[in-house]
Amino acid sequence: MKGDKYVAYVATYTQGNDKGIQIYDVDVREGTMKPREQVTITNPSYFTMSHDLNFFYSITDLGVEAFKILEDGGLEPINQGSINGMRGCYISTDYTDQFLFVAGYHDGKITVLRIREDGGVGEITDEVFHKGMGSIAERNFRPHVSCVKMTRDNKFLCAADLGLDHVKIYSFNDADGKIKLIEIVRCELESAPKYIKFRKDGKFAYIIHELKNIIDVYTYEVENNMPIFNKIQTISTLNEYHASDSAACALKFSVDSKYLFCSNAADNSVGAFAIDQDSGMLTKKFVLPISGDYPKDIGVFPNTKYLVSLNHESDSITFFHIDMEKKTIVMHGKELKINKGNCIAILKIKEQTE
Repeated sequence: MKGDKYVAYVATYTQGNDKGIQIYDVDVREGTMKPREQVTITNPSYFTMSHDLNFFYSITDLGVEAFKILEDGGLEPINQGSINGMRGCYISTDYTDQFLFVAGYHDGKITVLRIREDGGVGEITDEVFHKGMGSIAERNFRPHVSCVKMTRDNKFLCAADLGLDHVKIYSFNDADGKIKLIEIVRCELESAPKYIKFRKDGKFAYIIHELKNIIDVYTYEVENNMPIFNKIQTISTLNEYHASDSAACALKFSVDSKYLFCSNAADNSVGAFAIDQDSGMLTKKFVLPISGDYPKDIGVFPNTKYLVSLNHESDSITFFHIDMEKKTIVMHGKELKINKGNCIAILKIKEQTE
């Protein structure tokens, strides 16, 4: 009998302990994670993997650190690269795995770096600072780039700025690694767009807004080499009864792109939405508590039967069994203790014979 083997990576703030990446062995059928090893890195606020799943890139105090993903899911350091600025909050690659993009929350900056042939971090090819003033003086009075993500056709870089209530769209030159502002998606005032993600087919974009606790759905097309975004839906990430100071956090697709999941801090809940395969629009299935404080990120198991919540303030990971038909999640097993978790991803590493 053949079985797939999985690992989970969890990034944590280090705060005196330099073991910032935690690696777990994952049992998909049982919905469990078992600690395996720790990787030395300082304050990894976010990480990503190359699309060929050979390399792992993490934000660090020093800029960006690259690792090779070993056959068993372990991480082997390659090198570090500077981003010539303050520590980033988000990192992604283009769809050819030739460039890295880093979002700067604190300095409102986008940094583009080349990826070396060995998977390491190369030189900076472009640096762009967002300018302007936001709508909320006590918090969002200046640019805060919170996400940088390529469109699935690898033509445009989308930069969510929760300080300016904009998603700025840049053309991308894959020859020299330069970006150029060509369009702006203007979000609701005081909404704070945090993440933008595209469905696998690339036809729809989903933007989650931290302060207004909403998800906007857009169609995406290209006409005359220009990106066209049309908003078709706005849906709340919350129930009618919720914590007044809630802030929308994570945004994750199921592996089959049939569902979209989000989390809400302060409300301490997770929401699940069915995605209409034709229209791209969302139907809320449930919003339920996660038995922890500040679910900064969530992980959905590949079979969409289990969900994990990474609870930043209660220093825990909680596990749940998902029943989409009954619209429920049920606590599953004991919580794991972890210090200030930031980001989680589950990776299938190889097939094995049992």
